[in-house]
Amino acid sequence: MAIDRRVIEAAKQVASETGVGPDVLLAVSLVETRAVPFADVEGRAEPLIRFEGHYFDRRLSSPEQARARAEGLASPRAGRIKNPVGQAARWALFERACRIDAEAACGSVSWGLCQVMGSHGKALGYASAEALSEAARRSIDGQLDIAARFLSLGRLADRLADGDYAGFARRYNGPGYRRNAYDTKIATALKRARAALETTDPIGPLAIGARGRVVLRLQDALRSAGSAIRVDGLFGSRTAAALAAWQAAAGLPATGVADERTSTMLRL
Repeated sequence: MAIDRRVIEAAKQVASETGVGPDVLLAVSLVETRAVPFADVEGRAEPLIRFEGHYFDRRLSSPEQARARAEGLASPRAGRIKNPVGQAARWALFERACRIDAEAACGSVSWGLCQVMGSHGKALGYASAEALSEAARRSIDGQLDIAARFLSLGRLADRLADGDYAGFARRYNGPGYRRNAYDTKIATALKRARAALETTDPIGPLAIGARGRVVLRLQDALRSAGSAIRVDGLFGSRTAAALAAWQAAAGLPATGVADERTSTMLRL
């Protein structure tokens, strides 16, 4: 299966801002989530998650801990709280945990394309685990920025780029990485990522009639810039008008079409 082009383009963008190679970002995302950026959760596009009940257990105060254990959301033993197979069910589990303690719940989840734990939030420069989760939920770029920050620690990205697959796997996946063949998987994924980067063309212009998550990203960016358009993933006349207004304000030709320059400036 081909790598989602939006993920490839986001990896290039984040790499240009952070110095972590796009091949590294793509390789890790391929192993961790098959480079799938979002799942459909009750009609919402949400990042892929994994909830860790033993993390949740240790992050709670005594009364909350007792409640979480009684509700089957926390345990002192790793693996005791099973993750459902489907993402919608995992999100339901996470949302139940949020009703007990949202910050603790966000810190107990592996977030997004590269499955970085929310508990690393402050160490990675976010105000909190919730702030990290918000970045993951906001965009593909946000998910990969989290990954880039984490991969910058302890020269993780350099280890992978230099071919130290075992050293990278030990630090990223844990001491049991051989049981998972993580070193072999990441080596294969790195080759695949580099091949994809060599052959992928940029995303083409977006205009009236386009639809999908890339349009959602465009609309979200326009709303962040002050437009009152609806974020529905459908590029219609109102989106075109809002885009033209933004282009004019940014000193670009007001075409209402998201060409490469517009897409770059909006960080699509």
